[in-house]
Amino acid sequence: MNAHVMAAAAYGVPNTAYKTPRTIEYELISKITARLSAAVKADPFIFANLAEAMHENRRLWVELAIDLATPGNQLPDQLRVQLLGLAQFTLRHTDQVLDGKDRADVLVDINLAVMRGLSGKAGGA
Repeated sequence: MNAHVMAAAAYGVPNTAYKTPRTIEYELISKITARLSAAVKADPFIFANLAEAMHENRRLWVELAIDLATPGNQLPDQLRVQLLGLAQFTLRHTDQVLDGKDRADVLVDINLAVMRGLSGKAGGA
C-alpha cells in the first residue's frame, strides 16, 4: 500500500466539488429549517424538540445578523437592512413561541423564503 492509498484510507477522499458561500448558507438553512419544520409538525407535547430546534434556528439568525452587520459584508445596503429586520423579527418571535404566546410556523416560512432567495427562486414557490 503506497502513501497516497494509506492517506486516502485514513482521511477519506477529499471533496473536490467547490461550494459557494451561497450554497453553504442554503444547505445550512435547509438543514435547520427541516428540523424546525419537523418539530413544529410533531406532537405539541414534545416541547423539548421544538425548543431545541428553535434554539438552533436562533443561533443561525444571530450569526446571520452578525455577518450582515459586519462592515465588509458585500450585500446591497437595502437587502442587508431587510435581512437584519427579519433577524430581529425572528429573534423576537422565537421568544414569543417559547413563552407559549405564538406559533413557530412563521419562522419556517421565513427560512423557506430566504432559501428561495438564495436559490434564485425568490419570485416562485
